[in-house]
Amino acid sequence: MNILIADDEPFMLKILKAYFEKETFTTFLAKDGEEALQMFYDHKINLAVLDWMMPKLSGIQVCKEIKRLSKTKVLLLTAKDEDEDELTALQSGADDYISKPFDPRILMLRAKKMLQLDAQVRMGDLTIDMEGQRIFRNGKDLQATNKEFHLIKYFIENRGMIISRKALLDGVWGFDYFGEERTVDTHIRRLREKIGDHRIKTHRGMGYSWEETND
Repeated sequence: MNILIADDEPFMLKILKAYFEKETFTTFLAKDGEEALQMFYDHKINLAVLDWMMPKLSGIQVCKEIKRLSKTKVLLLTAKDEDEDELTALQSGADDYISKPFDPRILMLRAKKMLQLDAQVRMGDLTIDMEGQRIFRNGKDLQATNKEFHLIKYFIENRGMIISRKALLDGVWGFDYFGEERTVDTHIRRLREKIGDHRIKTHRGMGYSWEETND
């Protein structure tokens, strides 16, 4: 899933980027409101984490524009803590509001709740245990490897998107991986053998996508 983080404090951007990327989210960073909106226009954003007080455009202004154009979730960050300010934030269309200073772990829990990333995801005969990092089919533990689990997690978090091999390598293996892109094909072939061929679709020359199924 794609997360937009907008804040004029470089340290805050660095911290939140590290937390979200540890959870395999793709992050886009902006240091002011205008840059945040441009990131939103250029990319499919699932959640925008916006600082209220930013140069050029405030988080409130950016939130209103995002909500005018989409159903993207918005979480506002602010040093304000008055009830009236919280009311203003929510009236702007924000889905949640958190006051600085805050524990990044709390923010992550709220973000996951907003994105409905439950501890267990059920899809047809599959159950994915996000916390235990296990995959079950008809109640049977598939003994998925670490890479197989993170592959299926990455696919589910990016449902509806065609994901290139490069994006899968970056999201699952990490940006410091320098092996062959074909290793993705090998792992997907093994994953298909466990969960069924129909769930991961190949788009020739483009990549792969997760296919919804009602089986």
